[in-house]
This record gives sequence, C-alpha cells and structure tokens, in this order.
Amino acid sequence: MIDKLELTHLRTLDALNRFDTISAAAEHLDVSQQAVSLQLKKIRTILGDPLFVRTGQGMAPTPYAKLIAPHIGQVLAQLNAIPLPVEARPEQAERTLVISGTDYTQKVIVADLVRELRVAAPRVKVAVVDIEVSALTRKLHQGEIDLIFTVDGYVAPGLVTQPLFTEQYRCVTGNRALAEGGVMPLTALGEHDFIVTNPGVASFRGSADGWFARQGLRRRVVASAPSFFMALEYLRGSTLVAFMPSRLLPQDGVFEIALPKYPPGYQVVAACHPNARNDPFLSWVLERARARLVSATSPA
Repeated sequence: MIDKLELTHLRTLDALNRFDTISAAAEHLDVSQQAVSLQLKKIRTILGDPLFVRTGQGMAPTPYAKLIAPHIGQVLAQLNAIPLPVEARPEQAERTLVISGTDYTQKVIVADLVRELRVAAPRVKVAVVDIEVSALTRKLHQGEIDLIFTVDGYVAPGLVTQPLFTEQYRCVTGNRALAEGGVMPLTALGEHDFIVTNPGVASFRGSADGWFARQGLRRRVVASAPSFFMALEYLRGSTLVAFMPSRLLPQDGVFEIALPKYPPGYQVVAACHPNARNDPFLSWVLERARARLVSATSPA
C-alpha cells in the first residue's frame, strides 16, 4: 500500500513529525487544519496505522510513525535536490528558501539578501532561522535548511562551502575617554575588563584568548554575552572593552580603541548540501550575495 502514498501525504507526515500539533503543521504547510486532518485520515487508511495520537500536549507519533519518519525525510530531501531547468529565472521561481545564520551573518548578509529577493524573486518565501550547530548537518541532509551563512570553522565535513569574505576584529568600548587616548598598548588593554560573545554557552573564554597568550599577555574577562548585538548593548555606558567584527561598526554609544595590532580575522562562508550544487536558483542566490558583499567593500 506504500505505492498509494502521494507527495502531499509525505509532506503532511513530515510536518506532523516536526511539529506537535495539527495547527502548527497546517501553518507550516500553508493549508487549513481541516486539510491536514483529512490528509491524515487518508494516510491512516493507506498505511493501516493511527500514526499520530492525541495527548495533553498535542499529537504524539506512534512507533510506526517514528520508524518511517527518517525514510520520509530522505525521500523529500532527494526530491528537493532535483535540479531546476538551467534556464529557470528568479522571477519565475516559486518555492520556500530556508536560510540559517548567526546573528552576525543575518545582519551583514541575509538582511540585504531578503530585501533583494522580494524584488527579484517575489514568489519565493524566505524563512531565516538561527544556527543550531549540533543539528545543521542533519537538517541540511533532510532538506530543512537550504543555505547557511556562518564562520568557516563551524561547517561540518561533507558540506560544500564557498568563501565570501574575511572579517576583521576591532577593539571597542562604551567609555569615550578610553577611545580618545590614542593608540593603546596591548599591555594597557589587558588591564581592562572584557566582555566576550559565546552563543548558547555560559563561558568566559573567547576566540582572542589564544592571541593574547601569544603576545605573552592575559586578559580579564568579566562578562559573557549570547550574541554580538547583546554584547554591544552591554558595552554602552560601561567601561568594558571587547573585540567586535568590523562590519557591525560603527554603533551609537560604542567607541573604537586604536591598537598597534589586532587578533586575526575569520573567514565567512556560505555552506550547502552537495546536492544543492545542481540547483540554479541557489547558485543565483549565492551569486547575488557575493555581488552585494563585493560592492559593499569596493572604494567609492
């Protein structure tokens, strides 16, 4: 009876596996709750299993539903990997594009890209999600994410990466007087209190610690923030100092401290599943992202 399943059935099962209520699955599929309920009724008849049962928290999958979930995800991922005609144009594309990025890449890359897509590919829906490092590879393989913008070191082996640019660090503070004192020696910098950025981790270690050690110095980290944007907020009106990506600057209430040298920068990349190399629309999206980044750094 498996051969009686249709693509709509698979998408319905996938949505119900990923969300715990019919209403959430319906919203994800952009259909009515009644449509999802009717599809589920048909699928139950075809497969001879309840598949999902009501609980106090929503819908729970049966053992059989859990068994077939990976197979359904694999089939949908393979279908999503079928290449579009090479001559397909952005204005004709009709699909959902899921982009994952850090708060930093969402600001410096994705924001402009979303605005351009609304003009050049108006039939394309864009969903932007925060990066979950532990689940990135799985979600790419299952077709839940199309494109990632992140730091090179966060990309798992087996994914296709394209370098976009190298970001540089700058030293900043919320104390104007510190920034107006001229070039600050690194020994003097190490005497100030630092804030570091550690997404999802309560840690007082930062990426510049090794660089400080190579200078024969140590720094005093007294605060940790979950994102660059919150670190900037905590800096304002304080005497804290921090290293920030140059593309996030300038910021109101934050002042740059000149240093004799800075920690090494990091490479920002786009990453996708190997199957996406045959997707002309994704290739076009990447080309537009690169073109905008190049124009943003070109001299006027």
